[in-house]
Amino acid sequence: MIPYLSLVIPVYNAAEFIEDSLQRISAWKKSTEISLEVIVVNDGSTDETAKKVEQFLATHEGQVQFISYPGNRGKGHAVKTGMLAAKGKYRIFTDADIPFGFAVFETIVHNLEVKEFDVCIGNRMSPDSVYNSERGWVRRLSSTLFTFLISRFVVTGVSDTQCGLKGFKGNVADILFNNIHTDSFAFDVELLYLCYKYEFDFKRIPVKFEGNTISTINLGKSSVKMFLDVMKLPLRYHFTKKYLTPAEARSRYRDASH
Repeated sequence: MIPYLSLVIPVYNAAEFIEDSLQRISAWKKSTEISLEVIVVNDGSTDETAKKVEQFLATHEGQVQFISYPGNRGKGHAVKTGMLAAKGKYRIFTDADIPFGFAVFETIVHNLEVKEFDVCIGNRMSPDSVYNSERGWVRRLSSTLFTFLISRFVVTGVSDTQCGLKGFKGNVADILFNNIHTDSFAFDVELLYLCYKYEFDFKRIPVKFEGNTISTINLGKSSVKMFLDVMKLPLRYHFTKKYLTPAEARSRYRDASH
């Protein structure tokens, strides 16, 4: 049976809080009546993340599907791996600490199913969002500069490309994630860039921060790689044959919708 909703959760060095997240996911899964699959993807963690997930599964058989591989490939690779393994009619990925809670998943599915948007993304910059995670001035500055560059030159008008909460119709997820070639955190930008190119309709929704303030990101290393990956994106799209053309993408979208 095709699940109604797939929830994909990439994890990297999350041993400090992954048990709590899994317990919360298990409780939520038991409380909902929808057909649900949860896929946790371990992106080559070097701490005890994998061990803790496996210990949870030993006493909670069938609660989550666990995918793990050696070597840290990047968040983009982890999300892509989970999304292409997912079977749900609707698919959502969120960060390992479930930073925006569970109720927002219903909002996303409502926009995908009832409002008929192809993609629904969290927007921390919305006036209606509650996002007070403490960040140092270096992180705030780099985020501001990155957002300015992206919204000005790549995905015009999107004030928050990096929110770790995005949902998709299943057929749209198949098209997008089969065309994602960025393994770093810049994969979010590539997703939205392709949404524009393929004329997918996406909805931005406000979010309420409920997660922790623990970060597993090496800001200096990640920021430089993100910047380089983003700058290469338009060149790769226009001058390589790695992507579907807009006409091909729309054709596959129509075929999968029937």
